[in-house]
Amino acid sequence: MKPKQIFISILAVLFVFPLMGTFAQQAANSGSIEVITTFDYPGTGNSTLPQKINERGDIVGEFIDSNGVTSGFVRFSDGSFSAPIVEPNDTVGFTEGRGINNSRTVAGDYATSDGNLHGFFLSGGTFTEYDVPGAVFTAVLGINNPADFAGTFIDGSGIQQAFVSVGGTLTLFSVPAAVATLAYDINDSKRLVVGYYIDSAGILHGYYRDANGTLHFPIDPSGSVATILFGDNNRNWVVGRYADSSGVTHGLFFVPPNNFFTFDFPGSTFTSLNGISSQGNITGRYVDASGIAHGFIARVRGTPPTTPAGPEMKANVSRSLVAPLNPSPSAWGGAMPAR
Repeated sequence: MKPKQIFISILAVLFVFPLMGTFAQQAANSGSIEVITTFDYPGTGNSTLPQKINERGDIVGEFIDSNGVTSGFVRFSDGSFSAPIVEPNDTVGFTEGRGINNSRTVAGDYATSDGNLHGFFLSGGTFTEYDVPGAVFTAVLGINNPADFAGTFIDGSGIQQAFVSVGGTLTLFSVPAAVATLAYDINDSKRLVVGYYIDSAGILHGYYRDANGTLHFPIDPSGSVATILFGDNNRNWVVGRYADSSGVTHGLFFVPPNNFFTFDFPGSTFTSLNGISSQGNITGRYVDASGIAHGFIARVRGTPPTTPAGPEMKANVSRSLVAPLNPSPSAWGGAMPAR
């Protein structure tokens, strides 16, 4: 059985200017985000879903071929691609590349016939499987340069929680009252963790966890009906996406504690910003009119103008698990981690 795949649709357009073969979205006399290039994993009919970018300019992600098989990939900084990444224990044609650090260690997940995900690391051609102890489902979603990593897991009780591993110490946490919590990235300098959670009404919200372990939530731009935070860098810049009530997907640039900037790929109703390097290089994807996803690389110029969010809540979270109000899979739709 292949795992269910959740595609979050989302919103709109600000200002789009062509810049000598690239595109920029900006306000006058301010910073901007501009597209440098687009790319696709080689092959006819592939959908390309980049996930993270390291300081070398290498990008990890996944592609879905015309038969629906999902495999990981690395796009190296010179524009070349790795062979498809397929975890040896993948029994259903579902391997995702989720994170990459400067040593080119890849983190990700793969599926087995029972529909569960399991984490892995790929370094120097060697796969190492990883599951949170006692978990039936583990997805490793991000890795930093010291090899700390973050993700989500489900234990035998069916509760979906987030985790971070810092210096070999595993910490499990959940946004209070959430039915699922997922951690997508952890940076080097401030140990900033970002991700999203699903509330009891099934709505997605962003959150971040600071170096003290304090959770800041909900993180939602104005007009959002679903927010996901995917990646961060050592400047504490965060990227993701959000949806509005019209169902259009917007790329999201977020500066904690509460400032947002919207970016939309020209001509597309779906834009997702998934990873950002310390140099301000961003990788993400857009979807064309035929429903095919394409990767792109963008660059932050200056500091884009941001607008404040509404009030947030904060919670100090210990290492112990915080049980959601409703831990049943039906409450969160059996959702696989967004990508």
